[in-house]
Amino acid sequence: MNHRILIITFVSLILAAPALAQVERVERGNLVLENMPEIPAAITARLDQYQNTRSAGFAGWLHDGSILVSTRFGDTNQIHRVRQPMGSRSQLTFFSEPAGNASVSPDPTKNGFIQLRDVGGNEFFQLYWFDLASGESRLLTDGGRTRHTGANWSNRGDRFVYSSTRRDGRNYDIYIGDESSDHTAHRKVMEGQGFWAVMDWSPDDTRLLVMNYISINESRIFILDIATGAMSQVNPSEERIGYGGAAFDRTGNGVFVVHDDSSEFKQLHHLDLASGRSTPISANIPWDVSGFTMPKDRARMAFVVNEGGMSRLHLLDLRRNYRPLPTPSLPVGLIGGVSFSHDGRYLSMTLNTAQSPSDVFVFDTRRPVLTRWTESEVGGLDTSTFPMPELVQFASFDGLEIPAWVYRPRGSGPHPVIVQIHGGPEAQSRPGFNSLFAYWTNELGAAVISPNVRGSSGYGKTYLQLDNGMLREDSVRDIGALLDWIATQPDLDASRVVVYGGSYGGYMVLASMVHYDERLVGGVSIVGISNFVTFLNNTEAYRRDLRRAEYGDERESEMHDFQQRISPLNNAERIRSPLFVAQGYNDPRVPYTESEQIVQAVRANDVDVWYLLAMDEGHGFAKKVNRDYFQAATVLFFRQLFFEDSQ
Repeated sequence: MNHRILIITFVSLILAAPALAQVERVERGNLVLENMPEIPAAITARLDQYQNTRSAGFAGWLHDGSILVSTRFGDTNQIHRVRQPMGSRSQLTFFSEPAGNASVSPDPTKNGFIQLRDVGGNEFFQLYWFDLASGESRLLTDGGRTRHTGANWSNRGDRFVYSSTRRDGRNYDIYIGDESSDHTAHRKVMEGQGFWAVMDWSPDDTRLLVMNYISINESRIFILDIATGAMSQVNPSEERIGYGGAAFDRTGNGVFVVHDDSSEFKQLHHLDLASGRSTPISANIPWDVSGFTMPKDRARMAFVVNEGGMSRLHLLDLRRNYRPLPTPSLPVGLIGGVSFSHDGRYLSMTLNTAQSPSDVFVFDTRRPVLTRWTESEVGGLDTSTFPMPELVQFASFDGLEIPAWVYRPRGSGPHPVIVQIHGGPEAQSRPGFNSLFAYWTNELGAAVISPNVRGSSGYGKTYLQLDNGMLREDSVRDIGALLDWIATQPDLDASRVVVYGGSYGGYMVLASMVHYDERLVGGVSIVGISNFVTFLNNTEAYRRDLRRAEYGDERESEMHDFQQRISPLNNAERIRSPLFVAQGYNDPRVPYTESEQIVQAVRANDVDVWYLLAMDEGHGFAKKVNRDYFQAATVLFFRQLFFEDSQ
C-alpha cells in the first residue's frame, strides 16, 4: 500500500474519531460495510432476475471463421468461442479477473490471441498470450505496477506493438515484440512524454501511425519510421484538433483520420501525405464519427456515426471514390465491435437496444445478409416491458438546451425520480440496454432521467468545452435547471428526487447535494471525486496531466483556489440529505481516499451516510458478486428515501 495514503487515512480517522466511534464497520468477504442495514430477502429475490441478464460482445475473428465473444457465465466476463450462428458458447478463459478482450494475429499459424488483464481493478494492465491448443496463458510484459495498451499486430502477423509506462510509471513508450518472447526481448522504438498509442501499421509494416493524446479536445498524429525512429507529423496545425482515430490507406501514401479540424464534429477525412490535401468523407453527416475499420486489403471501410446518442452504420467502397455500399437494416440502438473477418467478407458487430442486451451479429457483405450469432439470456424477463427512453430537452440557466433521456414507469404518477449523471466528464448518456434502470422503473415505480449536461461528448466541440476549467460549476447548474424542469412535469414528483452517478458523475452527485440539497432526498456517489486538488495529487501519475487538461492545473494558484472553493469536501456542511458512497479500494483513477474523506465530513453533519468499500475492485464494480450486493443496497437506500417501508 502507498504509505502516503496510509498516513492521510490515519490522520483523517483520528480527526473524525468521535463521529466514527458510532459507526458499525462490518467485513463481508471482500466488502467492507459501514452503517449499512441488512438487505431484506424480498429485495434480492426479484432483483436477482434483473441482475442475471447477460450480454455478449464481439472480441475477435479466428481464422477458421469462428468468433470470440466476451460474456459472463460466472462472476466475471471471460472469452468464449462460438463456431456457428446461434452455436453454443464454449468458455476458453477461466480467470478470477475479467478477461474480455482478445487480439488475434493475422498469421493463421499463430494459434492463440493476446489479452490485457489487471488485478483487482488496479488497471496496471499486462499483456498475456493465450494458447488455444494448450489453454495456457503466459505473461508477455513485466507484471509490475506498470500500465500497457493493447497489442496491435503487424499486417504479416509476425510482430505486435504496444505502449507501456514501465520506464517511469508516468510516460508511455512504444515497444515491438512477438508472442514467443517476454518484455526483456521487446524493442523500444519510441520514447514518449505523456500518453502515446499506436493506431496502425503501414501496409508494408515499416512505419507506425501513432497518436499523442493530450485531451479529448487535443491530440497529435505522427508517422514513426520503425528502422530510423524518425517522426513526421500528420496534418500539422497551430490549432487544437481533437482526433478520434487514424489508419493508413491501402497504398501507404495516405491516411484516413477522424478529427474536428474546422468542424464542430469529428468527421472522417482522407489525407494525402505528399500534398497534404484533405478529402472530407463524412462532411454531409452533422454528427461525430465514433469509429471506423477496414479489412486487410483496405478496399472497403465500415464506420459508425453517433447521431445524438444512437448509432448508424455506413459502408464505403474505397476503390470507387467512397461509393456507399449496402448496409443491413438494424434496430435503433448502439453499435460496437465492428470488425472485418480475415478474408474481408464478413463484418461483425455488437448490437444493443433499450429492450435487448448486447449480442453479436455478422453481416455477409457479398449476399448481403445479416445473421445473428448469439442470443443472451435475460433472466426470464419480458424485456418488451422495459421502458423505451424518450429524448427531451430543457433550458438551462443561460438558455442552453440540455438533452436528456427519460425512462418513465407505467402509471400516471407522480413518480419519484432518479437522476443518473454520467462520468467522464466527457462521456455521454446513451439509450442502451440497462436492466438496473428497468428494475428501478418497473419494480420501484421510479422515473430515471439521464441528462447530458454541458461538457458531454456527442454534441460538438463547443458544447464539449463548456465545463472546462473555471466553467466547472456551470454543469452543476444544469442539474438545477433539470430540477426546475422536473417540477413542471405532472407525472414526476419533484419532492422525491435522488441523484446517482459514478466517477465524475460521483462529483456531480456531491456538488448537486451541496447546491440543491433542499430539493433532493439523497444521493449515491460511486468512486466520486470529492476534492479536485487531492484527486489530482493522488490519481496515478500516468493520468495526472490528462486530467489537468480537463479540470485545470492545481499547481497554479488561481486554479488551486478555485478548485478548493468548489470542491464538495470543502462545502460538506451543506449536505444534509442521506448519502450512499461506494468505492473500490484499488481504484487508480479516483483513489479511495476521495470517498473516505467525504464520508467523514458529511457524517460530521449528523447525516445518515452509508459506505461500501470493495477491497478487490478498482474504478467501479467489475465482479458480479460485488455488483449484485451494491445494486441491492442501492434499491434499499432508494426505498427508504422514497417510501415509508423498506421491504
